[in-house]
Amino acid sequence: MARDGSPRGAGRAARALRYRDGLKRGMDVAGSLALAPLWLPLVALCWALVRLDGGPGFYGHARVGRDGRIFRCWKLRSMCPDATARLRRHLRADPAAAREWAQGYKLSRDPRVTPLGRLLRRYRVDELPQFWNVLRGEMSLVGPRPVTAAELAEYRGRDWAYTTFRPGLTGIWQVSGQPRAYEARIRMDCAYLMRAGPGTDLAILGRTLGVILRGSGV
Repeated sequence: MARDGSPRGAGRAARALRYRDGLKRGMDVAGSLALAPLWLPLVALCWALVRLDGGPGFYGHARVGRDGRIFRCWKLRSMCPDATARLRRHLRADPAAAREWAQGYKLSRDPRVTPLGRLLRRYRVDELPQFWNVLRGEMSLVGPRPVTAAELAEYRGRDWAYTTFRPGLTGIWQVSGQPRAYEARIRMDCAYLMRAGPGTDLAILGRTLGVILRGSGV
């Protein structure tokens, strides 16, 4: 994992890997279980509200995890049931939106997102089902965001940043204030892996709480 070639870089990488294989997993399980009395009832309530439009309450999408394993990453559904068809129509009709989508697979004005979905996303509530992914060992509380296989193929030799650790429910990119700077995201995720440790993770979790309370989730 050491990419700078220096002894210091190799030492940091070794410490990060020891943390990944030991204390980090224990923190993930303990944290998820300790917070279960909060997130489980909230997920149940929001699931019922999302179901009111007739679509499913949860949405699972294939993501690439540690060691390149594919897993189903769960969210509360925040998009309309015909989201895929609606996106295709929107991108065909709006060249500017198509360019924006090509740059980072995100849209500032996404026609697929429901009014309730916008509220869930604003406070990051849509991602609470990923605590289940954490408990299953597919994700971590903190780490690089889970990416699709198509995204990973575009990372030009930096795919290691997304397969060395488990993907995170939150991470440095989400709390950085640069949600649409895609290249910056990759740099931050690479840097996180070299500095991963309990202090780093606790600091990111603390900053994530601030993002949620401000309603500035991405």
